Amino acid sequence: MLGILLYEDNDSLRESLVNLLALSRDFLLLGHYPRAVGVVKQVTELKPDVILMDIDMPGINGIEAVKQVRTVDKRVQILMLTVFDDNRHVLDAICAGASGYLLKKHLSDHLSDAIRQVMQGEAPMSPGVARMIVQSMQEQAAQPARAVVDYGLTNREKEILAQLSKGKGLKIIAADLSISIDTVRTHIKNIYEKLQVHSQAEAVSKALNDGLV
Repeated sequence: MLGILLYEDNDSLRESLVNLLALSRDFLLLGHYPRAVGVVKQVTELKPDVILMDIDMPGINGIEAVKQVRTVDKRVQILMLTVFDDNRHVLDAICAGASGYLLKKHLSDHLSDAIRQVMQGEAPMSPGVARMIVQSMQEQAAQPARAVVDYGLTNREKEILAQLSKGKGLKIIAADLSISIDTVRTHIKNIYEKLQVHSQAEAVSKALNDGLV
């Protein structure tokens, strides 16, 4: 059973999410809060597997909360919940250490699957978000080339990292490269170790920042 922490300042939406999570035997809601002021203490004490984090909260917003969480826990998976779908919020959340990103209008249909996906090493996000990340990559590619940092990635690992950076899931990557999903997972594990990251979103962020893709 996966331990979940929920941060959402909208009372009705938070209650709906509490009820939604309660319907699954796979999830255990460890706590739910309208603010993120105590996030470091709560994460340290409750040790969740997944955090559902509203991006727009008074006081400490979701992006700042993610930064604080990452100072004490690199392992926990963090899914951002937001009504925003603009490029700045998407990239800020990923660069802060978010593991995935979902628009609130998609929660009732996709939340459970997104939690399972993020625990399998994928980076769930709505199609519009994935398109914006690709667009950002294309804009960066048009800028003057930077020196590429050598992390010792193999050609296959670079190929898979490029696929991840385009928002592709493990099944699609496996099909595109004619290899098994388990082989893809093994390559991703090696990529994480070489880049010293803990999630697909962190790997993509590092790949973008260091010119790997």
